[in-house]
Amino acid sequence: MQVSDVFRFKNREIRALHLTWIAFFITFYVWFNMAPLASSILKSADWLTKDDLRLFAIANVALTIPARILVGMALDKWGPRRVFSLLMITMAIPTFVFAFGETREQLFISRLVMSSVGASFVVGIHMTALWFRPRDIGFAEGFYAGWGNFGSAAAALTIPTVALTMYGGDDGWRYAIATSGAIMALYGIFYWFAITDGPTKDTHKKPRQATALEVSSYRDLGLLILFTVPLVGILSILVWRIQGIGYIDTMTASFCYAAIVVVVIYQVWQVLRVNLPTLKKGVPEDDRYPFSSVAALNTTYFANFGAELAVVSMLPLFFQETWGLTPVTAGIIASSFAFVNLFARPMGGLVSDRFGNRRFVMLSYMFGIGIGFVLMGLLDSTWPLIIAIAITIACSFFVQGAEGATFGIIPSIKRRVTGQIAGMAGAYGNVGAVFYLFIFMYVTPSQFFFIIAAGAFISWAVCALWLREPQGGFGDEYVISSVDEAIANEAQLRRETEADLAVIFAGSEKVALADKGTGLTVTARFKDIDDLRTALARLGNGSTKSAPAE
Repeated sequence: MQVSDVFRFKNREIRALHLTWIAFFITFYVWFNMAPLASSILKSADWLTKDDLRLFAIANVALTIPARILVGMALDKWGPRRVFSLLMITMAIPTFVFAFGETREQLFISRLVMSSVGASFVVGIHMTALWFRPRDIGFAEGFYAGWGNFGSAAAALTIPTVALTMYGGDDGWRYAIATSGAIMALYGIFYWFAITDGPTKDTHKKPRQATALEVSSYRDLGLLILFTVPLVGILSILVWRIQGIGYIDTMTASFCYAAIVVVVIYQVWQVLRVNLPTLKKGVPEDDRYPFSSVAALNTTYFANFGAELAVVSMLPLFFQETWGLTPVTAGIIASSFAFVNLFARPMGGLVSDRFGNRRFVMLSYMFGIGIGFVLMGLLDSTWPLIIAIAITIACSFFVQGAEGATFGIIPSIKRRVTGQIAGMAGAYGNVGAVFYLFIFMYVTPSQFFFIIAAGAFISWAVCALWLREPQGGFGDEYVISSVDEAIANEAQLRRETEADLAVIFAGSEKVALADKGTGLTVTARFKDIDDLRTALARLGNGSTKSAPAE
C-alpha cells in the first residue's frame, strides 16, 4: 500500500478507512472535551474545585480499561459496524448528562460512564483489519489511529472557541459539550448504514467463545490469568483517589474494593471456563498461537500509549515552570507531542509493513522511547528551549510510531480473536496511563520521565524474550486454521437451517434459532392458534428438506 492510496476514494477499503477514522476522531473529540474547558467550568460552577476536576480527569480514563475488554468481546461476536454505531449513540447520553449536570456527583458519574467511549479505538482497529490485507495493515492501522487520535488535539484547539464564540455566556461550555455529543450520536446512526464488516459477509470471523480470550497451552493460560488481573485491579487506584477527596467514606470504599476483587475473580473464572475444556481436548497444531506475543504487546501499549496519555496531561505545566513561559506558549509547545500523531503513527505502521520484520521494528521503537524519555528527564532550565522542543518532538515520534507498530502486529496474531487481543492491548494503554498518573503525584517531572523510560526498557526486554514474528504477517490473506474453517462451516449450516425453519414456520411473526446450554432452541411466534396449526401441518407433510443434524 502506498501513501497516495489514501486519496483513492473510489476504492471500497479506502472509503471504509476514512469513514472509520472520522468516527474515531469524533469519539476522541468527545472523550477529551473537558480539559480545554476547565477554567470555564470552574467559573460557571462555583461549587466545583480544582481537586474535583483532577478527579474527573482520572475518571475520564478509568472505565475505558474494562470497556475495551468488553468491547473486544462484543466485536468478535457482533462485528465492528454494530458495536461502533451503538457505542457512539449510547455514549452521547452521559455526554449530555455531564453537559447539564448540576452537582459534582452527577458530573463525576457521567464522566466515569463517558470514559467508556475511549473503547472506540479498538473497534476501528478491528474494522480496519477486516478491510485490509496483512501486508498493508500496518500503515492502514497507523493512519486510522493517527488521524483519529488527533481528535483530542482538535478538541483542545476548537472547543473553547465554540463555547466562547458560538454560544458565549457562563453556560457556553455546556452547550459546546452537548453539541459534540449530538454530532457523535448522529454520526453513529450514519455509520450503521454507511459501512459493512469487511468487503464480504464472511470476512468477519467469530470465535468459539466471546466471553474470554482463547489460548493454546496451559502456559499461555497462566499468562492470560496473570495479565487479566491488572485490567480491573488498577481501578483500586481510582477508588483510593475518590475516597481521599471525600466523595465516598471508608465503608463505601471497602465495598468498592470488594467489588473489584469479585470482578477479578469472575474474569479469571471465565478464562478457566472457556479454555480448560478446549485444552483438555487438545488444540490442533494449526490453530495454536503464541499468547506470549499478546502479553509482550500489552506491555508495549502500557509503555507507549500509557506514557502518551500521562505526559500530555503534565507537559504544559512542565514547560511553563521550567522555562518561565506563559500558559498559552507552554500549551502550544506541549501540543507538539500530540500533533506528531498525524504522521508518526502512520509512519510506524508503514515502516512495519515495509521493513519485512515487524518484531525488529517493534523492538527498535521501544528502545527509542526509552532513550527519548531519558533525555527528557535530563532537561532543565539550563538547556536551550529549542533543544528541549526538538527532544520532545523526537521522543513523541518514537512513542506514536511504537503505537502504530504495535497494531501493525496484532491483527496477524490470531484472526479469529483480533477484537479481544486488540481490546486487551488497548486496555493496557489505559492501565499505563492510570499507573503513571498515580506515580506522578509523588515524583518530580524529571523523575517521572526516568520512570517512563524504565517502563519502555522493561517492555523492550519483554518483547525481546516473548514477541514472535506473526505468521503470514506480510501475505495477501490472513492465516486460516482448521478450527476457523469448522466454525465457518457451522455458521453456513446454521444459516441454511434458519432458512429451512423460515419455510417450515412461514406465517409466524418471528423465528429464532439460539444456543442454550448444550443444545439448540427454536422459537417461533404466531398470531393465533390457526397459524400455528397450519405450520404444524406443513411440518408433518415434510414440505421442506431436512436440515442435517449434528
